[in-house]
Amino acid sequence: MGGSSTTVDAINFVDTASSQRIEPGSVNLPPAPWPAHFKTEPTPDQVSKIAANVVDTVNNHFDKVPDLFLDSQAGFWRDHLALTWKLRTLKGKDQIRNFLQAEAQVKKVPLQIQIDESQAFRKPQVAGFAPVNGLKGIQFFITFTSENGKGRGVVRLVQEHQTEEWKIWTFFLTLDEYRGHPEPRGPNRPKGVEHGGQPGRMNWAQKRQEEINFTKNEPDVLILGCGQGGLTAAARLKMLSVSSLIIDRNPRIGDNWRNRYHQLVLHDPVWYDHLPYLPFPDTWPIFTPKDKLADWFESYAKALDLNVWLRSTIVSSEYDSARKAWKVVIRRSFVKSSRPSSSSSSNPPGAGAPAEVEEEIEHMELTVYPKHIIQCTGGSGKPNMPTSIPGIAGGVFKGDRLCHSSQFTTATPLSKRGSKKAIVVGACNSAHDICQDFYERGYDVTMIQRSSTFVLSSSAALKYLIGPLYSEGGPAVEDADLFLWSHPSEVLKTLQRDLTKLTVEHDAELLAGLDRAGFKLDKGVDGGGLLAKYLQRQGGYYIDVGTSKLIVEGKIAVKSGAGIAAVVEKGLKMEDGQVLEADEIVFATGYSNMRSTAREVFGNEQVGDKVGDVWGWNEEGEMRGIWTRSGHEAFWFHGGNLALARYYSRVVALQIKASLDGLL
Repeated sequence: MGGSSTTVDAINFVDTASSQRIEPGSVNLPPAPWPAHFKTEPTPDQVSKIAANVVDTVNNHFDKVPDLFLDSQAGFWRDHLALTWKLRTLKGKDQIRNFLQAEAQVKKVPLQIQIDESQAFRKPQVAGFAPVNGLKGIQFFITFTSENGKGRGVVRLVQEHQTEEWKIWTFFLTLDEYRGHPEPRGPNRPKGVEHGGQPGRMNWAQKRQEEINFTKNEPDVLILGCGQGGLTAAARLKMLSVSSLIIDRNPRIGDNWRNRYHQLVLHDPVWYDHLPYLPFPDTWPIFTPKDKLADWFESYAKALDLNVWLRSTIVSSEYDSARKAWKVVIRRSFVKSSRPSSSSSSNPPGAGAPAEVEEEIEHMELTVYPKHIIQCTGGSGKPNMPTSIPGIAGGVFKGDRLCHSSQFTTATPLSKRGSKKAIVVGACNSAHDICQDFYERGYDVTMIQRSSTFVLSSSAALKYLIGPLYSEGGPAVEDADLFLWSHPSEVLKTLQRDLTKLTVEHDAELLAGLDRAGFKLDKGVDGGGLLAKYLQRQGGYYIDVGTSKLIVEGKIAVKSGAGIAAVVEKGLKMEDGQVLEADEIVFATGYSNMRSTAREVFGNEQVGDKVGDVWGWNEEGEMRGIWTRSGHEAFWFHGGNLALARYYSRVVALQIKASLDGLL
């Protein structure tokens, strides 16, 4: 796949307010300009000396650090809990100087950095910064100690065009280890047994049951949700000796994935999706099916001894600011007995679907007093069902199904129902997957595209966006994470804009076909493609795994450019007067802000009105409301895809540990 610049130029990319949409209230930072190229490439010895000069200035002349940054354009200092207990990005010498003088905690324990030469990827070297124009500079990884603990970072330098001095363009620090508390793994792993005669002592299984039930103590942290957010947060807290309890309404760990639509497979590759402390085995497929991921989540929780209460929901909650603790009443349910359902007795073993089981459920209400709560109910909030469309409620539609994509599992096989038509409203990942499911089961499918979509092929994503960092034989996943998040958001958008140019060229033939089919395309916010859309809007894109070809070939119809006027008895009436008939209608219309779930679970007055909106950038380019203080004391949001959950779970856990120690 690929195409000439002529093919790319012929594609109609939408550039409207809709294509540039971001989370309401968030800040759209512009792409940073690329610095100038160096005039002469430095030798390895020169690179080492330049890096050593940076280290010497930071360690011995800290007041001179702002002078190390660029003069010709803004440089950036990004700090994830290294010098404060906040997530900060400072732009330009003045902001950096003010931050280091007024806010950074460097008086009692001065910041000390050291060049990391433990691996070739980390050593000082001339490295490429810009994928398109070939900009190069000096890059090296560092380790550091500060008052907050120990961590790592990445430094990038470029050459001033006029003076030819090497100056810092980006400087990044992120805390890895809480002060004086190395994680109990590797050489610090627990012993697991106390040898010697101890009459009446409990074995491991008994101790685990006591831990899970919290019979002798209260959990420090209550975590709501047992997906990748809840599991990674609990794992990180455990490494900090902070006790946590995860509760989830589902019967099994992993049901948040297991219960989703039939054909769901992760669009991200395995190298990008590892969970902390327990990576996927090297036999794992590149793209993970939902049920396989769900089973892995169960294994992960058991292997790491995470405390989980299933079939559990919050009845009430209140925060006591004087005691610095929550009071949470939890309704916990257990299976008292089970037996095969009478309705499934006619299905012989191995006939297909598993036999249904009738369960007798016992309930009890328990009260816990955690000091913190983390909401990990997914990166989004409640399903967005467009209830303002006339006729969507009240039984106007007489077809077989009208639902949100969150309620869709799979299409009914036509061998049982005869010829059928389906409409899917939406044009992003879920909508495409559901359309493909309908098509594969023989339906006549129409996709309603309400606004333009950024599309890239899976092969382009692997080659340009993910593969250079996350791939077989690539850098260690924690090195890749460090490298990725070392880019301030404005620089990251510039990088993604370049990469988007490459993915568009790679996918030119596919995109031209979609354009001819009437599918509206865009290049993301400010041309920043997939990652800009994800971080700034959390939607509006599709990683193609086959549905785009079906659209190009006319096997899935697209209706774009007209809104929905009403739901009618036999389908949808469009604003242009056309009536699209359907037996099934699925609204893949996304989800609301995480704040909506907080309102539903914890109430408006208690939490919902106090926390800020979640997602999108603040004025510094850090994410709003999530992975940082939410606006309500001792209440946190954590979520996102597996890669975000992996990196930011440590960020959340470290802040909670600091809060428990009175540092926040």
